[in-house]
Amino acid sequence: MSAGAVAVLLSCLSCCGSALWRYHTNSPNYRIFSTRSTITLEYEGTLFSEWSVPGTCSVKNKRSPKTELRCSSPGIQTIRPIVTGPDLEEERNLFVGSSNTCFMWYHRIIPFHQNLTQVIKIWIYDPENADPDELLWNAVGPSLNSFVLTKQFATLGQKPVIHTFLKKRIYYADEKLEDGTWHISLPMSANDKIKEIRGNQVTFQDCFVANILFLLGFPWFTIPEVPGFLPISSPLGSQLLIAWDTCTPASIVLVADMETFQTNDSFHTWTRIRVPPNILTDEERSNVSDVNISRDGIFFLINGILYLKSSTRFAKLGSKENLPEGEIIGIKTRKWCWHSYLAKANKRSSMAIWTKNELYLGYAHLKFVKIIDTKRLGEILHIIPTATLTIHNIEYTAHPLELGLLLSICVTCNVMKKIHLVIYNEDSEQWVHKDFSLNVTIDSVITPYFLYSAIPELIVWDKHRIYYFYDNFITTGVLQTPTEFGNLSKLSHDSIIHRTFIDYFGNILVKMENNILFHSKINIRDAVKLPLWTNTLTKSALFWNLFNEINFVHVLGNGTLYVQEYPTSLEVQSITFKTEEKCPFVTFHTNIYHVFYILDKGENLSGWAQIVYPENNGLYIIVEPYGPKLLKEKYSVNYEIASGFCTKTLLMTFFQTVNYQAVDDYFKKQYQNTGLMLMQVRPSEYSKACPIPPKVFQIAVGCDRTKFIVVKGFGYKGCQRHDFFYTIEKSFLRNRPSTDLRVKYSWRKYGCPLQLNFKEKFHPLLQLYNKNGFIKDVDANFIVWEIHGRDDYTYNLTMQKSGCLNEAQTWDKMITLNKNRSLEDVWGPENYKHCFSYGIGKPGDLSQPYEIINKSNGNHLVWPLTQAGMYVFKVKILDPNYSFCDLRALFAIRISGVIPSPNGYLVFSVLFILMLLFCSILTFSYFHYMMIFILEKEKEKDN
Repeated sequence: MSAGAVAVLLSCLSCCGSALWRYHTNSPNYRIFSTRSTITLEYEGTLFSEWSVPGTCSVKNKRSPKTELRCSSPGIQTIRPIVTGPDLEEERNLFVGSSNTCFMWYHRIIPFHQNLTQVIKIWIYDPENADPDELLWNAVGPSLNSFVLTKQFATLGQKPVIHTFLKKRIYYADEKLEDGTWHISLPMSANDKIKEIRGNQVTFQDCFVANILFLLGFPWFTIPEVPGFLPISSPLGSQLLIAWDTCTPASIVLVADMETFQTNDSFHTWTRIRVPPNILTDEERSNVSDVNISRDGIFFLINGILYLKSSTRFAKLGSKENLPEGEIIGIKTRKWCWHSYLAKANKRSSMAIWTKNELYLGYAHLKFVKIIDTKRLGEILHIIPTATLTIHNIEYTAHPLELGLLLSICVTCNVMKKIHLVIYNEDSEQWVHKDFSLNVTIDSVITPYFLYSAIPELIVWDKHRIYYFYDNFITTGVLQTPTEFGNLSKLSHDSIIHRTFIDYFGNILVKMENNILFHSKINIRDAVKLPLWTNTLTKSALFWNLFNEINFVHVLGNGTLYVQEYPTSLEVQSITFKTEEKCPFVTFHTNIYHVFYILDKGENLSGWAQIVYPENNGLYIIVEPYGPKLLKEKYSVNYEIASGFCTKTLLMTFFQTVNYQAVDDYFKKQYQNTGLMLMQVRPSEYSKACPIPPKVFQIAVGCDRTKFIVVKGFGYKGCQRHDFFYTIEKSFLRNRPSTDLRVKYSWRKYGCPLQLNFKEKFHPLLQLYNKNGFIKDVDANFIVWEIHGRDDYTYNLTMQKSGCLNEAQTWDKMITLNKNRSLEDVWGPENYKHCFSYGIGKPGDLSQPYEIINKSNGNHLVWPLTQAGMYVFKVKILDPNYSFCDLRALFAIRISGVIPSPNGYLVFSVLFILMLLFCSILTFSYFHYMMIFILEKEKEKDN
């Protein structure tokens, strides 16, 4: 932002609204707030006299409204501006640390769209001695001071590494510095956005480099501004509308009453969104009531009609897209990001659209589907026919496949109405009526916000109060305040609630329209008023920045934006110190590091959670599952006490014991026992002073779609990469056709064939992989078949040698029993029966080949002695208790070294030709010598 724009802002703030004061440091997001930091104090107002600071701190000019503060001793420092007049300004209790972390990583992202990579340029800088461009994150290269500092650290062995939180990947820097920077190349990723720059434990001047967390995903493209296009905005005098992509929170759209702004870097830069003329009237262009953003573009709700603005068009969405026109009252997208989840049947929506009587869900590529109407909802929920049922509001829950509908039900509908909650699961298509009800006046608008929790927990609000519904709707009430019984308007100069913001750490920030903030935390029943941070007359909104922290964005009167970092943790720490609120526990942590786990058959998930608390507090750990009961749970608790503190460690194991062997309907059994469960692990007590939120994670039971099997020794390297044709003789094919089969060998499909001599038997060894690489060798039973129908191979083991007590299944038998199925589907885990029990199967000929292979049974493929050729096999896991996945693989074998048997027609032809040639030669010789004999006779006569 330019200096002129900042001056305009400060002038506006100083002359308008109530006085306030704030502080900031040079390190982004207050990452370094210590005795080494220079803390800038700012007072905005006309009554300032001087600063009151403790004796352990000093100010550069105590009578200046803007000055610098340094504290020589760590601890809580109470700071307050002294003003003229009877009123007192709020004091802040700032915690100044004594960390040896002094330096920070600076990174600059350079995208390369042609190969879908991003190069991160990284160097080290000192926030206390950095250039202005580095402090504003506008630098394209290190300053002189940073250049020297980076060189020094590199000499001492420092080197950055990028760790990703979701996929647990690690990316290393190049060996050498280039222009005083390290370079790390990493692929663009849409589902591995949370990254951290870490370094070695190297010090310079007794100072370390702070690790830095940042968000980096697949880059979004900004919609360009087009000359001649017109502004699109909300009604004059309205509050700001803001929306961001759930999993890319740096991609934001902001609607003010003058313009609409878009950013892909948390308003570090931004563009204006404008629309073509002659599509909307001036009144329509200035009447945006809601906004959302997705990969398809920006959605505007205007007069009950949904419009889409993308980089290529601005269009009205209506009946052509299966949407109503003029009746839409709301649009919502998800609040919480889940990159991974398990959906058994249906696709997951990205947007909910509703009218008073109908619910629509939107999917990628502008596909919209009507889900239900209130008539059908009334039948499902058994609402009395005389009641009026309408959709009041909708919000996605923290569950990746569910959303909640607030329904308004009334009979006379004159004075009061009752709000009910229904949860809809998109995958199972089930509706659940929750134990939720709220009586409000007929004109009240209730807005829901589901917490980041496993079980459905939420807060709702009207203009003045926040209502909470915790512990699966067991704990309910109004969020209380020290005075006014939870009426936030009376504590904020009669302003009304603008928006509520909840982060992944459990903080609940309630922003009033005049920018006054209230703070609470999940599972807490009261809220506290935070010190004023920005002017009450400036329109602002809260959003995530690139460093996963909360910021304010302000829209100035000249149509520009101004961003302020908001120190949530410092402000909460200050207010809880003043109220003497303590966290009931000392530490709470778990070894559950991921947010998504998927369990296959035979697998389990084990973990632990530990809480340390003062003696006699009586705390414990609560595990709350939500979803279908798919898993068994096993818990054990270890308890220790020492030095007045208790330590409880909860050991937990989740597993499944279902047996899928020889069931009546294998696929139905699998479907019933797969699905998604959410788990939450939390302490039994909590407070606003606790820095650690509950742990929420998913356990999916089902097929990990990244799993696959390969046959060891087969691949795509080591052979000539080309396709070719070969012929299989008809007598070697299973169905004995009338002609030979000509086959094309595809290198891309089958890879390199294994060259074997006809005397060599072959035992396939299967290996299991997933997206992270090799897992283990497969020890389950499997079957193989030649995909083109060859059956001129056999097995070295018989059923008797394999230990069968009854006749085992064979390909011929399974084909006979399943005549209407393809060869691939006649035999599999759904109908597999082993032969090692007298109770399964019938005695028969046990001298037949045993056609089932596993890692340890020594069963090999045996080749015919009379025919060379190509075999392309497919392998399938046969064990029904091995995996939910249908695991298959291809491999090819070329048999050589066989002396082919003679062909009768060919032999006859060759013999005929030889005899003909012999006779021809004899005949030719006869006539040749007869000619010579005649010539000799004639010569004799002449003589």
